[in-house]
Amino acid sequence: MRTIYNLNRKWAFAKGVTQAPAEVPQLWNLVNLPHTWNAIDGQDGGGDYYRGTCCYVRTVKKTDLPKADRYYLEINGANASADVYWNGKHLKHHDGGYSTWRVDLTGAMAEDNLLAILVDNGVNDKVYPQFADFTFYGGLYRDVNLICVSQSHFDLEYYGGPGIKVTPTMEDTDAKVEVEVYVRNRKACQTIRYQLLNRDGKVIGTYEGGANANFRIKNAHLWQGRKDPYLYTCTAELLENGTVLDSVRARFGCRSYVIDPERGFILNGEEYPLRGVSRHQDRWGIGNALLPEHHREDMELICEMGANTIRLAHYQNDQYFYDLCDEKGMVVWAEIPYISKHMPGGRENTVSQMTELVIQNYNHPSIVVWGLSNEITMQGAEDPDLLENHRVLNDLVHKLDKTRLTTLAALSTCPMDAEYIKIPDVVSYNHYFGWYGGDTGMNGPWFDKFHAMNPDIPVGMSEYGCEALNWHTSDPQQGDYTEEYQAYYHEELIRQLFSRKFIWATHVWNMFDFGCDGRNEGGENGQNHKGLVTIDRKYRKDAFYAYKAWLSDEPFVHICGKRYVDRVEDVTKVTVYSNLPAVELFANGQSLGVKEAADHFFYFEVPNAGETILTAVAGDCRDESRIRKVDTFNEAYRLKESGAVLNWFDVTEVEGCLSLNSKIDQIMGTLQGKMLLMSTMAKKMPKGGTGGIDASNMGNLMEMLTGFTLLRLLNMASTHGVKMSKEELLDLNVKLNKIKAPKK
Repeated sequence: MRTIYNLNRKWAFAKGVTQAPAEVPQLWNLVNLPHTWNAIDGQDGGGDYYRGTCCYVRTVKKTDLPKADRYYLEINGANASADVYWNGKHLKHHDGGYSTWRVDLTGAMAEDNLLAILVDNGVNDKVYPQFADFTFYGGLYRDVNLICVSQSHFDLEYYGGPGIKVTPTMEDTDAKVEVEVYVRNRKACQTIRYQLLNRDGKVIGTYEGGANANFRIKNAHLWQGRKDPYLYTCTAELLENGTVLDSVRARFGCRSYVIDPERGFILNGEEYPLRGVSRHQDRWGIGNALLPEHHREDMELICEMGANTIRLAHYQNDQYFYDLCDEKGMVVWAEIPYISKHMPGGRENTVSQMTELVIQNYNHPSIVVWGLSNEITMQGAEDPDLLENHRVLNDLVHKLDKTRLTTLAALSTCPMDAEYIKIPDVVSYNHYFGWYGGDTGMNGPWFDKFHAMNPDIPVGMSEYGCEALNWHTSDPQQGDYTEEYQAYYHEELIRQLFSRKFIWATHVWNMFDFGCDGRNEGGENGQNHKGLVTIDRKYRKDAFYAYKAWLSDEPFVHICGKRYVDRVEDVTKVTVYSNLPAVELFANGQSLGVKEAADHFFYFEVPNAGETILTAVAGDCRDESRIRKVDTFNEAYRLKESGAVLNWFDVTEVEGCLSLNSKIDQIMGTLQGKMLLMSTMAKKMPKGGTGGIDASNMGNLMEMLTGFTLLRLLNMASTHGVKMSKEELLDLNVKLNKIKAPKK
């Protein structure tokens, strides 16, 4: 029988080693898996985290292993490329840092064995991702196992898959279940015994025969998303003369779905609006080397918010998390890291990563769409090779999986009539109107225009969001990084997106703050802070509760602005979120009235004098916070750059004129300002750029970032090679001070 032997403990590890050693080095660090070498430097800013080759080494004694005919090394995540050496012999190379892959060790097995794995997350032009807004943590960051099996066994080398493929299809109220297994070295005398089990473990169907089996479940219990995520199990046993040689199992769900261009997502014949989040897996001080409890906590937070869908961006996630999605009823978008910049030499890697994604995750009922790419048109949507790469992937997915649809996440600037968006079955867009550019009110009308132009294409919102840290204000403004602006932004987006049922899915970017070592903004470098929850999972930002008010059935009330205590105004606005119909707010025990709000957002004007204890009451739910009257604004609440060359308060402003603190749309609104800005950026942008941004694409960048100040843009652009000294910035400010600002 199959036995799995875990190899996570006691690896010798060293950076910068490019050759497998002949023995375990005594002076190397000892680490346990999961492990990444970028847990610290991948989150501290500067864009200088270590990207290169590192080596993991350990011994394996055959006497410690169960007796078996064959031995396979299973690696569940090695980012991004890896080479396996067994007793000095190179056995396998693998490109792709987020999938499972296996190596046959049988022929090289000795009594005492030396296992070395070289892992490389360095820069190249063929393995995705290379350019993206997140840290590419290197390491053996998921489990490594030895799988011990008989000579005849369910296939372990078929693209890292489970060896069993279950396809349930609904036929009225019955489910037709087709099962296919893959067997290595099967003999004529061997048979396969199948069993179907319900959720309680009761056997509801059996069959013994070859590599295929067909069942029918009468009046099948449906997998109904969050409402009732019912799972069946199929087991397959490889038999020889009545003895079980090997066995595999797969859980599956019976469900049907349609994505309709008018009615949105339809699950089992009923409209089921998909409202949820995207998820990055990494954590503060841990990177992507997660344990099961980390995955469980993430799922608990997502469920608490009331979401019913997750976009698992931008790569294959741990199998354990897909299992949680099945169990909790999450509808999932799964994708490969074909992202930001198309690489002509990377097509083979997109094909291999997509093949592994589909085959390894085929049985998960939570998955409904396979994502082909994300924001890949940063340098334009007309590249013939880019288009052909997508056609190849689209055809591949439909060949591997005839039951699911394909999608992609299009860059906001991608034209509505581009050939690119017509390749997959459905499409979604990443829009940041109200953060990088434009204003919040542009989101709904954009979708109305797209829907009118493309009435037969289902369209969704795959990314939207804005950054928030522990900065605060009573006058939130686009680009200020305050928790108050993030809350306002999401209130507006909820109203616009949730009221348009033709939008098949909405995914907030992002559920959690995540590591992006190249980022230099918001006052805490090295992270993207668009999360509804902080990267350490300790603090739910106010916007989290805005979604909970709309999506969760668990009664609650939440007073916003708990971290914003000191306030200067005599009367201050206090926002309360609740999924109950009415909220009463008390100030030091005195009622300020009862308010009703169909949109779940309750706004109160609160007298601000001395110390005030605020208590919100909705039904049986209560929440409390406090405010304090101060004479001058508490500067601890105002954004100050960490390590910035120049801060906003160092900038000289001339009334009625432009400055570095002017927003991009103000500067671009004057001919002199536009010429000065474009010439400055063209001079400073290195030829070829980085991350898919170069001088020729600067116009598109300006369009996207109109809501930011020029100083903010230059701080952000520093991660793309646009470096300006303090003296250069001050000189640019002097020139801007001579240009009249456009009238509002």
